[in-house]
Order: sequence, then C-alpha cells, then structure tokens
Amino acid sequence: MGAGRRTQTLTAHDIPPSPPSQHSNFRNLRSGQLGGVIFGCKNETIRECLHAQLFGLPFPHFSYVKNIVQGLPLFLFNYSDRRLYGIFEAAGDGRMNINPYAWTSNGSERTQFPAQVPVRVRLQCQPLSEDQFKPIIFDNYYTNNHFWFELDHSQTSKLMSKLSSHAIAPGSFNLQNKNNWKIRSHGLPSDGMREETGKLKLLDLDNAYAESHDSSGELVSDDYLFLNGDNQPNYVPEGNLLNEDVEHGTFLEHKEVFDDLNEKNDESSFDSTTYPSVIAQLIQGMKELNTFKEEQKQKVDFLEQKLAEAEQEIQDLKSRCMKLELASDPSLPHIDETMNRSDDAYDLDPEDSIYLVGGYDGEALLSSLDLYSPSNDVIQSFQPMNSARCYAATTKLNGELYVFGGGTGCVWYDTVESYDPAKNVWNVHPSLNKEKGSLAGATLNDKIFSIGGGNGRDCFSDVEMYDLHVGRWILTRSMLKERFALAGAELNGALYAVGGYDGVNYLKSAERFDPREHSWTRIESMSTERGCHVLVTMDEKLYAIGGFDGSAMVASTEVYDPRLGKWMPGQAMNQSRGYLAAAVMKDSIFAIGGVRCGEDIVETVEVYKEGEGWHEKSSGAIGMRCFGSAIFLGGDS
Repeated sequence: MGAGRRTQTLTAHDIPPSPPSQHSNFRNLRSGQLGGVIFGCKNETIRECLHAQLFGLPFPHFSYVKNIVQGLPLFLFNYSDRRLYGIFEAAGDGRMNINPYAWTSNGSERTQFPAQVPVRVRLQCQPLSEDQFKPIIFDNYYTNNHFWFELDHSQTSKLMSKLSSHAIAPGSFNLQNKNNWKIRSHGLPSDGMREETGKLKLLDLDNAYAESHDSSGELVSDDYLFLNGDNQPNYVPEGNLLNEDVEHGTFLEHKEVFDDLNEKNDESSFDSTTYPSVIAQLIQGMKELNTFKEEQKQKVDFLEQKLAEAEQEIQDLKSRCMKLELASDPSLPHIDETMNRSDDAYDLDPEDSIYLVGGYDGEALLSSLDLYSPSNDVIQSFQPMNSARCYAATTKLNGELYVFGGGTGCVWYDTVESYDPAKNVWNVHPSLNKEKGSLAGATLNDKIFSIGGGNGRDCFSDVEMYDLHVGRWILTRSMLKERFALAGAELNGALYAVGGYDGVNYLKSAERFDPREHSWTRIESMSTERGCHVLVTMDEKLYAIGGFDGSAMVASTEVYDPRLGKWMPGQAMNQSRGYLAAAVMKDSIFAIGGVRCGEDIVETVEVYKEGEGWHEKSSGAIGMRCFGSAIFLGGDS
C-alpha cells in the first residue's frame, strides 16, 4: 500500500449511474433455452463461493438467474486466473438475496451480488484455461475478454464434455514412495494435532500413517487424514500444497474447499462402477469436441471475411452520404475526388478535429477511436482500442494519445494503451497498480499521472505516475481526499483535482499538486458539488463543466483563476449533462454528448467561446455518446 493512501467503502446505492448493460451483457435466453450459467469470482471470493455452496451475480443478472432451476449445470469463472471451474449444478432455484451479506468483508453491508443460487458439485474436474473453453462459447464473447454468462444447451453439453475429460478420479493415489509425502489434517483433529496457536499441524507420513492404520494396513482412524468422497486419503506433495499438476491428478488448487463441498452433497460425485461408461462418454466427447473445433474454426474464418466486407460497405456508404450532403448544401466545402476513397469519407485535419475515445452509444460499449470535425460535422474512424472502455482517463504525451483504466461499469481495468496517429496503431504499456475507473488523467513534466478513481467498492485518493524512462507506474503523493468520478487537469506546471465522490458525499472541494512543493494543498472550493463532470483549461483558467450534484445532472459552469485563487460562476450550458466528454480547440470548448438523467443520452454538442457563451449544435455524425473521452492532439489550443 502506498504512503498516505486512504480508501472509503462504497455501497451499491452510492455509486454514480453506470451505462445500461441489458443491451450488451445479456443474451436474454428464455427459461427453455437456458442450458447452463457461468458465475464469476476472483481469488478473494472463490473460497467463499465453494465453502458456502453459493454463487452470485450483480442485480441486473437476475433477469436470467431467476430462470435457474434445481439440477441446472453451473460453472465458475475466476477473473483472477481466467480459468473455468466445474462441473456444478443448482441445488435449488435462483433467487434474490439468499445470503444478503455474502462476499462482504465483515457482513456490515449488503452484498453487491444479490442474484444468487445454491450449488453442489456434480463432477469434480481440473479447471479449464480460457484458451481451452473459449472456442466452445465463442459466440458469447462480445469483446476480446468479456462474454455473456448465459449458455444454451449445446454450449453447456460441450463444456461438460470438455471438463469431464479432466475429471479428478477419487482414490487414484497409491501408498508407494510415501516418504516424499505429507498428510493434510481433516475435520476436527484431536488435541494432539493442534499447536498452541490453535492451527493444524502437518504430520510427516510415517507418524500419521502409523497412527491411522493397524498392523495389517487397514484404516482405523481418520483424525489425521484429509479424505475425499471415497474415504481415500488425499496426499499433498511436500512443499507444493496447492499444485494442480500433481501426478495422478488427485489434488488441485482449492481442492480442500471442493472436498468440503463434496461431503455436503447428498451423494458421491463419482462412482467407480461407472468408469467404463464414463470413459466411453469421454471418448465420444473428445470426438465431438474435435469436430466442434473444426466447425468453429471454419465459422470464425467465415465471420472474419464477412466482417471485412461489412466494414468496406459501411465506409462506402459513409462516402456516398457525405457526397450527397455536400452536394445539397453549397455552403459546405466543394466535393473533390478525394471523397471517393474507400477507407473513409475524407482525411480530416487533426488541427481542426477532436479525438473521441470509447464510451457508450445507447446500444453497446465502444472500443472505437474517431476523429470528429466540428466544422463539417463528420467523423473519421481509426484503429479501435484493444477493448471497449467507459469511464477511462485520457491524456497526451509526445504526440500520442494515452488511455488507461476504466471498464464496463461491472468490470474495471488496470490496462494502459496509447495511440500513435502516425502509424494508426495502439501500443500496450505497463498496467496501473490496481484496477480502477472514473479516474482523472493529466500530463506534467513529460510524465503521466493517474489520479483517484474507484472500483465500485472503494474510492481512491491514490495518485500514480508513469515515467516512460522508468517503464512502470509509481505510486506518488496521494491526494488529501478520496475522489471517485472526479475531474483533473494540468495548468501552469501544477495538477488540479476537482470534485468527485468520496463514498459518502459528492464534493465541491478541490486541491492542487505542485511538484516543487511535493504535496497536495487545498484550494478554494466550488460553489456546487460535482461528480461525473469535466475539467478543461483555456486562457490560463480552469473550467468545471456539468456533472452530477448528488441529486441531478447540472448545466452550470464554474471558472477558476489561479492568479485570483478563486472560483467564479460561468455561463451555464443549454443542456444539463454529466458523463460528458470535452476538449478545447482554437479558443473554444466543445462539450460532447453525456447523460441528461437516467438513461437519457444527450445527442448534441455545445460550443463555448469567451464573449459568445454556449452555442448548441446537433451532430448527426456523433449521435448518442456518453461515458467516453475527448482530446485535442493538435497544436496549442
């Protein structure tokens, strides 16, 4: 933990609005179509999932969790190692808040995963890596790294066949070479098995074997043995207690929890009398899987070809539409032959255009990078990011556009990438120290700063610095206040962090970091609480624009002059909006898109110029867009 770092716990009701996910994150399979469901966990929660025999998802997922009935196959995906565990089945129907305090640190707050189902083990198997299961559920992937959890019957059957080929056979270990093994304690041991600390001992094999077997080798006591479902001792290789690659496959990561769960089930998950039929099923399953993989490869090749053709058609249509618009309006620039280019309507001038990064368009999360020309109301699309991002931070350094953090509203990223306009490519950079979104970004003295943010549970005061020469993110001096959904900027060699949400209240306070002073200091507070707003610099002043005041989106603007050390009221926009994007170009501020209230996305762009106020203009090129970023990469604005 970095020096000076503080965190503040959020509740689900405190988190600012997220992008609607029902359009992009669910398949909406009917109950008769639902063959199985994948649930999510991380290293911190997988033990509780298995030990409590309970899986859970955030509230929106109840739209299909409610269709889970007893006996439906279930699987558990660990985001930390990106492996799929199974095979489980529902021990009851899917319901809300079976345990309203599950997966919380101390039970003092309500769970963030109320769509729950009780579970039991159907067949204990070694987990599948994402490379192994991704081809089976390829159709469920809506980004490179994210997939729908609802499975149809065909996907469920193929996943079960694949996992079954990695089944953990009980009792498969023999007692040869026992001097290289230790026995793990099980259940409630005798007093002699406990140290003074109350922790369980690990006995060497000779002593434990002698105390638990009679002279003929028969088991007489299981006080010292960790037993599986067939009362066979599970042996753990010395010095490698959580090795899933143990010879004979009798122990895998989290196996002690799996076995506890097995013992709670009504019947053994595997019967040795079924071996012949199981082997036949596995062979048949492997044949089906090989056939499926070949079909999937052909399907992917076909879809890639169709996608390339569709992209070409879209660009052709854009070019035709633009030519028609320009032909019908003599005031627009003259059409020339460059507009016949198929790669886009025309090449926009970066000195007269603004980059739009990611966000949400009312239907899907975006990975797109578009160059927007306000004068012509057209956009030119470039190479998209490696993943869709909302709530990310952007800044520029050495002519490149940097994007970091953000996520989907349910999943947060620590990844960092930069766009090189000269080559039209994205470059991957070292990750942040933690996953976070709704953070601020700025560049100061050729270093990039990640400021504040949160992960849906905690608000951060952390500040991280990325130095290209060092090649990693370094925790630097933390802010005085936790700030989630804040706005930040650089002005005259100092960083500013303004407003945000601290886990309890929306903030009107602001602070400044001057590297010559090596500390954050408070500056005068704004007159209005703000989160989900933007902060831009123009004419050596800071403009805090729009946002959410704790009860509604606002249209107001406040201007900070560091020479006077105070905030002054600015002219309000024509539309209330938060989660907007903004950039400064040619002495004008462009406020783009955003959310008016609830799911009402603003479709207009407003332009502010000193002495002229805000002027609203529609933008057919941009359409609806929110939760994204805007940045001007041209010369000094």
